[in-house]
Amino acid sequence: MSDDSTPVVDPDDPHASEAAGGRPAHRPRTTDPRELGFTPRKPVPWLAPLLLISTGLRTLLAMLFGAYLDKRELQRAFGDGVSRQVGPDGGLWLDYVADLGDGFNATYSVAYLLAQRELTVDGHRLPRAQTLVMGGDQVYPSASYEAYEDRCKGPYQAALPVTPPERPTLFAVPGNHDWYDGLTAFLRLFVRTRDRHFGGWGTGQTRSYFAVQLPADWWLLGLDDQSGSYLDDPQLTYFHQVAGRLGPHSRVILAVPAPTWVKAVEDRTAYDSIDYFIRTVIAPTGARVRLILTGDSHHYARYAGPDRQLITCGGGGAYLSPTHRLPERIEVPPRDTFSRRASKTREYELAGRYPEAARSRRYGWGVFARLPRRNPGFATLLGALHTLLMLAMAGVSANDVDSTDQRLFSVPLVIMLVVTLLGAAFFAKPPTASGNRQARHWILGTGHGLAHIGLAAAGTWAWLSLPVHDWAWPLPALAAAVLYGPVAGLVATQVVAGYLLIAGTFGVNLNELFAGQGIEDAKAFLRIRIDPDGTLTVYPIAVDRVARRWRVNPDPDPESSWLVPAGPLRPRLAEPPVVVAPTTTPAAATPRAGGGQDR
Repeated sequence: MSDDSTPVVDPDDPHASEAAGGRPAHRPRTTDPRELGFTPRKPVPWLAPLLLISTGLRTLLAMLFGAYLDKRELQRAFGDGVSRQVGPDGGLWLDYVADLGDGFNATYSVAYLLAQRELTVDGHRLPRAQTLVMGGDQVYPSASYEAYEDRCKGPYQAALPVTPPERPTLFAVPGNHDWYDGLTAFLRLFVRTRDRHFGGWGTGQTRSYFAVQLPADWWLLGLDDQSGSYLDDPQLTYFHQVAGRLGPHSRVILAVPAPTWVKAVEDRTAYDSIDYFIRTVIAPTGARVRLILTGDSHHYARYAGPDRQLITCGGGGAYLSPTHRLPERIEVPPRDTFSRRASKTREYELAGRYPEAARSRRYGWGVFARLPRRNPGFATLLGALHTLLMLAMAGVSANDVDSTDQRLFSVPLVIMLVVTLLGAAFFAKPPTASGNRQARHWILGTGHGLAHIGLAAAGTWAWLSLPVHDWAWPLPALAAAVLYGPVAGLVATQVVAGYLLIAGTFGVNLNELFAGQGIEDAKAFLRIRIDPDGTLTVYPIAVDRVARRWRVNPDPDPESSWLVPAGPLRPRLAEPPVVVAPTTTPAAATPRAGGGQDR
């Protein structure tokens, strides 16, 4: 297994010579996409009808054919290098960001902070990192080359146009959205037999997973565990070879695609593959896994245990996920796991979160205003469905129609009632949600469907009180589409919003409660310092409000960001820095009080 950490210019990359520190890259004079080289995108409307359908189909295809399209088995033919990352002082600064490829304002706000030469956060001076780890879902809503360019690579190119003197290196873990095209675009952007450049960062991996040797016998291992059921044989072979270089004094950071330690609360098999990896690859060497990093949930949460820290930090740009329903205590691995050789179960306590639980609850109440504003297509869909349901009810409720017409309209009425009830029940437990469907999903889903039927009944009564329903057909239907549909759609979105708020208190549709709002604020990333003596310090950096307005940066320095916020970004610590001491004793990880001035 070879070491390969020297950046090499890729002649196929039109920006390679500039990004690698050669000729200065072209600096845009305006925010026109033709000047920037990419199109800044708005946040994804996650409840848009076509997006809901496509997401469901992609999930279904992944479930049915994922094993047959798994490109990890083919990566055996790729390089097997191990990168070595050490700073000039014998230590290292490392950044971790995940779930970043969504709307431009949030994504670029984080990318801009990552790219600055130094940040001063709550009195700590934090220089730009020499290593950047992207922890998954680098693009939304689905993986395509155009989406990566506009939502991920373009913003990061604008944030750090050329390679700075420290020549930072980028490593990326694929998430479920990166997998939607079978990793084709991901492999093209991040994985090559030799280094290419991603803005001012040089890519450092040769597969969709990677191993990086860090200072003081720390190791960073990035796993591609997106299949959710097993680690492929080429990946295990690669990491077994890496494990031959570990020893009892080695400490390991794992970067994984999802916080399976939390998901295991409802799906007891969720953590099995990570536990298998630790038991069979890491543990036999005597090395210790001291820190596990992940994204997937778009917030910051840290669980502290006797042996390691479990940190979720998916605040790189995607919509905010709630924190007020996180379990205060978890068992990892769960005691009721199906795995017969699971590791010893240990308890972990929720030691830090961002945003705070109270603020997360307040965000939830914003669903009434944000849901229709962020998802106009969803309101249109509800308006169309309610119009059809009202017309079906009106057909059997009118007193001036003959019996033949009543029988004719009873068929669509039954159809619409079934569609409404089944649609609401399906919405309560979408296929992308983890865990099994339980009684609360059926009860809340049925209640949600009955609420829409009640709204349709009230709308039918109001409609029949108007003279328009007596007009000759098809004038009533046209009038309903023009007059009734928009009003019904807006009212129905408020019914959905009320349902989401109530269901969220029972742990149902929490993701949809926040996804439907598309909250851009409350973003976070990690800046990690590894000292030459092996002390590791995690600085969880939070951004309460992202920038909405940008201006072209006149600074001629090629390294400076193309765009700067019109108003200042104010990063702060989500919690005091967390120190993981070189010792492997159980009490080695403790939060450190803020203040003072760091290296």
